[in-house]
Amino acid sequence: MLLKNKQFWGTIIAILLLTWCLKDIRLSEVQSLSERVSYIYVIPAVLSAFCFMFARAIRWRLLISQQKVLRWIRAIGLYSAGQTLNAVMPALTGQVGRVILFSRKEGLKKTFIFSTIVLEVLFDALSLLVFLMLTSLAFAFPSEYRSVSYIIGSATLFLLGVLYVILHYQLQLEDAAQRHWRDKHPGLYVGIRKFIRSFTKGIKLLRSSKNFGASISLSLVSWIFHALTVYFLFKSFGFGQPFVAAAVIMIINTIALMIPITPGNAGTFEVAVSTGLAAFGVPRSDAVLFALALHMIDLLTPFIFGYLYLYTERLSLRELRRAQKEGRLEEHVGRETEYVRDEDLSRGQSREAV
Repeated sequence: MLLKNKQFWGTIIAILLLTWCLKDIRLSEVQSLSERVSYIYVIPAVLSAFCFMFARAIRWRLLISQQKVLRWIRAIGLYSAGQTLNAVMPALTGQVGRVILFSRKEGLKKTFIFSTIVLEVLFDALSLLVFLMLTSLAFAFPSEYRSVSYIIGSATLFLLGVLYVILHYQLQLEDAAQRHWRDKHPGLYVGIRKFIRSFTKGIKLLRSSKNFGASISLSLVSWIFHALTVYFLFKSFGFGQPFVAAAVIMIINTIALMIPITPGNAGTFEVAVSTGLAAFGVPRSDAVLFALALHMIDLLTPFIFGYLYLYTERLSLRELRRAQKEGRLEEHVGRETEYVRDEDLSRGQSREAV
């Protein structure tokens, strides 16, 4: 039904926000800005955006390496395709699409893939906190963003605590699930057990200081490239703002877009960036046009590599959306089948099989 379609409402919200952003911009202002833009700086901005995507794809390749090692080019293509799904599907449905895509193409368990997404969020949050601390030395964030930073910090610590408990008390959690739900709710018990085992496999990377350090380093490098994209676009538009201002805009934009509402964050991206630029005295029309240019550059890399990957793999977005809708039924059938099979196994044997 159309009124229950998230894609429909996300598109409506995007149109309304873009209309609000563009309503006061005159054609003469666009022409004036186009004459002032130094297009030579667009090249390093685009290259930085490509490096941002490559660094994140390499990080994801590292996260799944404990289960499967992918070739660099395939990892970049597959990760870009996942980001393309994120861009075209609103309200976190893109993450579901990513899980289905990665599971289908690489034969990985959905829970394992979900655990790598959780780790991505964790490493991004830690990197964002580092940037927040460093940039706050040179820029006084508005009070609303400071309060959000406290929330991010608290949520990050809570997530670390949850992952620690799952990682170090896996058997105790399975025992508790068995006592409470195995007889009364067998399907629920099997689902929880499978989730714990597969999820634990995904977060075992946290046990290795080497892998943890490499992942957080790749996260920091990716955000530096993203800040460089903003900085070079500053230079192109002639804003004259320092690199720390680019980092501030990146942070504000990331905080504002933590929960995607519209397809490709259309509208919400422009509002976040143009509002952030207002703190640096950038005129509204220039700020909105800058936000549009930055948004196009940000979407360029995943769309190029993502659609190329989907084309070569003969996949379509419609097919992935259909698979997303059918995923719950498949999971339910799989849980019941697993329970029947589990009854014939000893507890020791079942703990070895994931």
